[in-house]
Amino acid sequence: MPTSISQFLRGFAMGTADLVPGVSGGTIALVLGIYRRLVLAIRTGAGALGRLVRLDLGGFVGRLKEVDWRFLIPLLVGIAAAVVSLSHLIEHLLETQPVPMAGLFFGLVIGSLVVAWRLIGRRDSARLAVLVAMAAATFWLLGLSAGTVTDPAMWAFFGAGAVAICAMILPGISGSFLLLMMGMYAPVLGAVNDRRLLAVAVFLAGAVLGLASFSTLLHMLLDRYHDTVMAALVGLMAGSLRVLWPWPDGTGGTDLAAPDGDLLAPLLLAAVGAAVVLIVTRREEVIASDVEEAGEAAESVS
Repeated sequence: MPTSISQFLRGFAMGTADLVPGVSGGTIALVLGIYRRLVLAIRTGAGALGRLVRLDLGGFVGRLKEVDWRFLIPLLVGIAAAVVSLSHLIEHLLETQPVPMAGLFFGLVIGSLVVAWRLIGRRDSARLAVLVAMAAATFWLLGLSAGTVTDPAMWAFFGAGAVAICAMILPGISGSFLLLMMGMYAPVLGAVNDRRLLAVAVFLAGAVLGLASFSTLLHMLLDRYHDTVMAALVGLMAGSLRVLWPWPDGTGGTDLAAPDGDLLAPLLLAAVGAAVVLIVTRREEVIASDVEEAGEAAESVS
């Protein structure tokens, strides 16, 4: 039960991050030390869906049994709970307190950058070049934006789900910001707030398809080219800071301006955000170390 509660809280943190343009649930998963396990669980589930598409029911059931459901279910419940309970609040705070909120999220990503940098084993010139190139490309791409789509068709919800979900499991790439770029952020958030179940279901169907297609590739790349992929992910996170720069209008756009007005609140919240990430990460590392030591002690006794 304590493990399930912990997983629920991790999922809640991921779901909260995914609601915010510029913050990625994948970043939270990376900080909390569950990123690789999450990608593996999703990849296994994607394999089950592949068997089902081929009408291999026996293989479908077999692959479903291989999914780490004790890990995945409370995590997904936490994500869903955050989206349902906080979507209105996050929307309200981003509209009424854009600069302080952006400061908080900027600090969260800065702290996450420190954590992700530590996960790169070989910090050589090649990995550094990948990091810088990805940061520059992301910074440029996030400067592109689109207006809000009015009265989108159901296929637009499906496509938005397929694209955004891939970003939501990548540290540094915000699914919410991709929705913003596609003009679908307000329609999707509105569908959740207004309990328009058909639109939400179509969006989720697109998300499932997109996630199943992308997770296998991501797992393979992490296995074969871990340090290079991690360097690219750190670059993505660094480039994503463009949309989180608090001035002039928080996460409401990608224009950049010099700090002005009330500087204390966004700077203080940025420091708090970075500190929270580093403290939580340290706590997770201590817990993981204690579990490993307990396992080694048990093996020596046996």
